[in-house]
Amino acid sequence: MFPKRRMRRTRSRNIQPLLREITLSRNDLIAPLFVDENISEKKPISAMPGQFRYPVSGIAGEAADLWKKGIRAILLFGIPKEKDAEAKSAYDPQGVVQQAVRNVKGAVPGMVVITDVCACEYTDHGHCGIVGETRGGTDLLNDPSLVLMNRIALSHAEAGADIVAPSCMLDGMVGSIRTALDEAGYDEVLIMSYSTKFASALYGPFREAADSGFSFGDRSTYQIHPANSREALLESQMDVDEGADILMVKPAGFYLDVLSEVATLGLPVAAYQVSGEYSMIRAAAQNGWLREREAIIESLTCIKRAGADLIITYFAGEVAGWLHEH
Repeated sequence: MFPKRRMRRTRSRNIQPLLREITLSRNDLIAPLFVDENISEKKPISAMPGQFRYPVSGIAGEAADLWKKGIRAILLFGIPKEKDAEAKSAYDPQGVVQQAVRNVKGAVPGMVVITDVCACEYTDHGHCGIVGETRGGTDLLNDPSLVLMNRIALSHAEAGADIVAPSCMLDGMVGSIRTALDEAGYDEVLIMSYSTKFASALYGPFREAADSGFSFGDRSTYQIHPANSREALLESQMDVDEGADILMVKPAGFYLDVLSEVATLGLPVAAYQVSGEYSMIRAAAQNGWLREREAIIESLTCIKRAGADLIITYFAGEVAGWLHEH
């Protein structure tokens, strides 16, 4: 007997686009950018082909180019001239990110500028805050590091950031930063929390890009083990309770199950397609093992399908151009 229900009826080439459940938009995309205080010309990142570090003087031009392509939000990471144990340059009013924010806002006022709030690029030990002795040995100290994050977030807000994004995975970071911002009169600045951030092997290329490798230990005492989904959801729920405006799951592609759960909490959710995900697709395409454009679009579509409202991706500029073609 021939089938009554024919799923292929809806897959004809002219009908299929009308019934597509998920469609990518340029408004879904956030472009991460690296700003380096030590260079005067943009510098290629070898582990991330097609990506660059930009000088402070050049970041506004890159932001303007992205704006022309339809990208409406960027996420800034800074590489400073000076590093020390207390990350003093991270909250310097004339620091690399603070200068970059002002430059971008001066050139492209409508661009949504998000700043990464962390200390790993600014400390000489490479950890995400203040380190000291704990029961388990030398490690990140939670509460002293919260004071540092408050100072960093405030300096970014003062420079003109629209959204601050704490990525340090400290207990209480959202509540602490929210209180500091509100008390200083920055109650309109949003917090996009790296609320569910895994201790992933996929961050390797980023450490070259942001010069953020650590000199001892690892980050497994403050990031989530990849095996733990209940803990991951609880981390995001705690940030909801502390006043986050936007949640984040990082990495994205390996954790779509977690992303779909975090999306049920009621807040907008960003998903970060991290450096390792980017470099894997790039490397496979360069070796002729897959069709790059199709793989990129598929990866982002699946992230959106899983529940992401925003996707942070190093492919943002390219994809915006592709989407403009349709």
